[in-house]
Amino acid sequence: MADKPHQNLAIIGHVDHGKSTLVGRLLYETGSVPEHIIEQHREEATEKGKGGFEFAYVMDNLAEERERGLTIDIAHQRFDTDTYDFTIVDTPGHRDFVKNMITGASQADNAVLVVAADDGVAPQTQEHVFLARTLGIDELIVAVNKMDVVDYDEDRFREVVEEVRNLLKQVRFSSDDASFISISAFEGDNVSEHSDEMPWFEGRTILEALNDLPEPEPPTDAPLRLPIQDVYTISGIGTVPVGRVETGQLRTGDSVSFQPSDVGGEVKTIEMHHEEVPKADPGDNVGFNVRGIGKDDIRRGDICGPADDPPKVAETFQAQIVVMQHPSVITAGYTPVFHAHTAQVAGTIESIDRKLDPASGEVADEDPDYIQAGDAAVVTVRPQKPLSIEPSDEIPELGSFAIRDMGQTVAAGKVLEVNEK
Repeated sequence: MADKPHQNLAIIGHVDHGKSTLVGRLLYETGSVPEHIIEQHREEATEKGKGGFEFAYVMDNLAEERERGLTIDIAHQRFDTDTYDFTIVDTPGHRDFVKNMITGASQADNAVLVVAADDGVAPQTQEHVFLARTLGIDELIVAVNKMDVVDYDEDRFREVVEEVRNLLKQVRFSSDDASFISISAFEGDNVSEHSDEMPWFEGRTILEALNDLPEPEPPTDAPLRLPIQDVYTISGIGTVPVGRVETGQLRTGDSVSFQPSDVGGEVKTIEMHHEEVPKADPGDNVGFNVRGIGKDDIRRGDICGPADDPPKVAETFQAQIVVMQHPSVITAGYTPVFHAHTAQVAGTIESIDRKLDPASGEVADEDPDYIQAGDAAVVTVRPQKPLSIEPSDEIPELGSFAIRDMGQTVAAGKVLEVNEK
């Protein structure tokens, strides 16, 4: 059978709304958690008097296991449905989730928003929906979870749906692009099987909705762009940069250029999953060796591209940003850290060019003095160190960024234009 098309799926929503239980349930129902691991937890659950096979107990342990470095790395967990091969990008509750989601470390094609029926829309729900919209996620599956906690009450489901619809309106997500499903990830209602507890619910299960997602458009015929995550020295090979091909293809024999380090050479070998390969495509994680490039010539945050169409290096860039949270106001001269693809560079907001109405995208104010939480604006940024970044309408994979300050993501944005050095 041919390979199924691949989808990157983000599971978003507030931290206590049951995301990891849903992830676990999906992995379990699709046979993606190895049986021996389930067995191991079943025994532990019984010993601890949790009786029988406590599904959520198993899932809660996976999170701890990751911290202890055992068995399952849920950071990129895979499962199959009839139509697609899914990778869950990043992980519920991961503290860098927001940053990773924005910087393309996990460019999701679609998202499942989990909202607990007993709690409704929470601040994080809002932040994640906002991001999904900014990052161009088109389809949202809204899982109204923990229906077991509210006795499978249809009225409560309708109330939460209404709350979420209002939130979607605020960020210009058309409700037509969202499907609402009443579930209990803990009990398994409407995840892969239709639930007897909610005869009033006539929609699809989560797995049916995932199967029905539209197929993602493959990256256009954009040139090679491969952000470098790490640079290793491997005996017998030499310097090996490692990263994920975002667009284009990397082939042995290609002449490539690394920016902003501004060095280049010919690709000698490409390795993927410990095997040598002649070429790598978008989405492939590879290590490769380039003739004449040493360990100190390149670094994390560089982008590899064709020598005849090298990645842009910004002297300044203009971007559209959305401020998610900031204790005071942002004015010209503010210098937070910009996280774009694998790079982290301090940048000064030189000017706030215009403020936008977040609902319509229309200009609300030319040349405002400041912006604050909830505002959308167009700004000009001057990176403090060389930064390679691309306009979002040309290469979307390298055109978005997060702005971090004081240990939190204060804003998200996309690049409108790059003024090169």
